[in-house]
Amino acid sequence: MSSLGNLRVIDIATLFAGPSAAMMLGDFGADVIKIEHPRRGDPSRGHGASVDGVGLWWKTLSRNKRTAAVDLSHEDGQRILRRLVAEADVLVENFRPGTLERWGLAPEDLRKLNPRLIVARMTGFGQHGPMAGQPGFGTLAEAMSGFASMTGQPDGPPTLPPLALADGIAGLAMAYALMVAVHAREATGQGQVIDMAIIEPILGLLGPQMTAYKALGVVAQRTGNRSGSNAPRNTYRTRDGRWLAVSTSAQTIAKRVVTLVGRADLAEQPWFASGRGRVEHVDELDAAVGGWIAERDAAEVVARFEEAQAAIAPIYDVADIAEDPQYRALGTFVELPDEELGRVTVQNVMFRLSETPGEVRWTGRGLGRDTDEILAELGCTPDEIAALRADGVVA
Repeated sequence: MSSLGNLRVIDIATLFAGPSAAMMLGDFGADVIKIEHPRRGDPSRGHGASVDGVGLWWKTLSRNKRTAAVDLSHEDGQRILRRLVAEADVLVENFRPGTLERWGLAPEDLRKLNPRLIVARMTGFGQHGPMAGQPGFGTLAEAMSGFASMTGQPDGPPTLPPLALADGIAGLAMAYALMVAVHAREATGQGQVIDMAIIEPILGLLGPQMTAYKALGVVAQRTGNRSGSNAPRNTYRTRDGRWLAVSTSAQTIAKRVVTLVGRADLAEQPWFASGRGRVEHVDELDAAVGGWIAERDAAEVVARFEEAQAAIAPIYDVADIAEDPQYRALGTFVELPDEELGRVTVQNVMFRLSETPGEVRWTGRGLGRDTDEILAELGCTPDEIAALRADGVVA
């Protein structure tokens, strides 16, 4: 039994935030129908590494989805979408505000066809406000949220992440929002519209920066790998050239670390009793911890930290991750057959449920792979499908 096997999701979003939310629902059994433009496809097909022109990012992002190629700017394509949403539970979209309305597909119109429909609207800046109509991507959210401003070395420039961080966070948030809306529908029988701006979820994960600013006038500064909340917290290089990360968010862990490195006297200082006090003496703490680690090889450092029950981890690249026994024990990655590439390895579902576990059933499919099947489910005859194809409405 799957957790979401009774849900049908129509994914007409592009790139990452909206499609990743739909992907997470598909991981737990939802029937996700991915709609792409017949000729262009989803831009994520062309992002990142590829094999023989087949994008690998797409293989993960569109796993567990059936794919149909439909031109929604065409009247016949719009009729197809109306027929789909009439029997769907969720529609995920990320067009600029006003686009669906211009096509006669406004949420209020779609919900007249299906009052139980939940419409998830994912845009850079939300449906209202002075920036609502502007193109918005995760990079802009990372800039506007304060993330870039507080990331990087103190004497360096603001730093953006080398990945779709804001999109991924927004996708997780939207998956949660959809589950809240589905739960509410059980009580009311009514769907609703979710308006999510990508600039907001990442803002919420950066801590109480606005609370501190309003109360104290504090503006977070760049601290490199250090933390503004506790110390020692940094990356340290070992004698054999490996990098290790140390965290001391808990007071007990901080004490174990300084004791391990031969500086138990630091734990007796009055300032050591709080994370804020330790941050004020971060140079002294980093010198003690970093100096001790620099004199030893990584294997010894990790073993000693583990013996002391202190928190440490190696800085991995993907080659390290592939060999790590903890990830292997968790089943974090799964290799699946793929219709285009033979075999593809993708990350497994993000968490494990004891009774209704999720599963990656297949990887992202070719453009329009399931168009005929989906149209047939709507009652279209082979001749009707052929006519739609001939007119360029579907592929």
